[in-house]
Amino acid sequence: MSTGYLQDSARNRVQIIADFQFGKGAGEALFPEGCEVILSRTGRVRQITLYGKRLATVRAKDGRFTLGIDGALRLLLSLPPPSYRVVAAGDVAEFIRQGKNTFAKHVIAADPAIRAGDEVMVVDGEDRLLATGSAVLSGGEMLLFNYGVAVKVRQGR
Repeated sequence: MSTGYLQDSARNRVQIIADFQFGKGAGEALFPEGCEVILSRTGRVRQITLYGKRLATVRAKDGRFTLGIDGALRLLLSLPPPSYRVVAAGDVAEFIRQGKNTFAKHVIAADPAIRAGDEVMVVDGEDRLLATGSAVLSGGEMLLFNYGVAVKVRQGR
């Protein structure tokens, strides 16, 4: 793998993907100037970092981003609630911070636009980031179900 600064054309490309995945303006907030890219052996973008901290990784299977904690923090500040947020009950916040999955029975609120497979941010009632991960259920299902995993947590904060 090799590392290098994102050229303007490459940065525009990853910003467009982020805008598609998270909504207009997300790309600019997620990938500011100064980002570095880690390329695969085949020359494709694998990870985008800023000051040595991972913002996002490109999923090989579909070309979408998985968020690092630093990337999720940047999105949290730029996207208005409830965008891509799953609000978890306060009594399980510490477990989620440790990287444990978020179960449907602990979900207080969720963005109704979330679809299964979307990259989401798990937050507490004060909109503070607890973790980032992949939605297993849609936003509506998270609130309807009283059992099962709602978000498969990838990284806790």
